Amino acid sequence: MKVNLKPRSMMFPAPAVVASAYDENGKADACTLAFATMCSHHPPAVMIAINTTLKRKTLKSILYSKEFCIGFPSIEHVAQTDYLGIASGYDTDKLEDVGFTFKEGEFVNAPLINEYKISLECKLMHTAEVGSHTQLTGEIVNVQADEDVLEENGKISYEKLDPLGYEDVTHRYFRVGEEIAKAFKVGLKYKK
Repeated sequence: MKVNLKPRSMMFPAPAVVASAYDENGKADACTLAFATMCSHHPPAVMIAINTTLKRKTLKSILYSKEFCIGFPSIEHVAQTDYLGIASGYDTDKLEDVGFTFKEGEFVNAPLINEYKISLECKLMHTAEVGSHTQLTGEIVNVQADEDVLEENGKISYEKLDPLGYEDVTHRYFRVGEEIAKAFKVGLKYKK
C-alpha cells in the first residue's frame, strides 16, 4: 500500500558537491550543495541551486564573478565537506578552517579545491529564482581529475573516486554502492 507524504524537496541519489567562487575582493569561498545535476550535453552544463533566503556568501560570489568550480568530494572528506555547508563564509574562512588548499582554475577565475579529485570549471550561463533557491546553470569549460581516479582509457572511475552521497530527508551522508548492471545494455531485453 502506498502512503501519501507531505511534499518536500528530495532526489535519490543526490550527490554532495561543493561550489566555490571568488568574491569581489578576490577571497575564495565554498559551500556544500545537494541541489546539483547535469542539465545539458551540448554545451556540457550543470545546474546547482543555492538557498537565497539564507544569504549564502558563495551565491553572492558566483553572481558577482559569473564563474565557479564544482568539486566532487570522496568519502574521505566527509567532515570537511559537511563543515563547508554549515559554516558561513561571512563569519570565517571555511577553506582555511578545514585545511583545504586551492588553485586558480585553468579556464575560469574561480578557486579549484585541490583536495577534491574531480572538479568542473564553469561559466555562469543562466540564473532563475525558484522558491527559496537561486538556480544557477553553468557551462562546463574544463574538467580536472587526479590521475589516481582515472581508468587506463583516461575515463573517470566512479569506484576510484568513491563519491560522497547525501540524503536530504534524514540528513545523512552515504557511500554509494556497487555496480549492478551496465547502462544502455540491461534494458535491451525489452526492445522489440
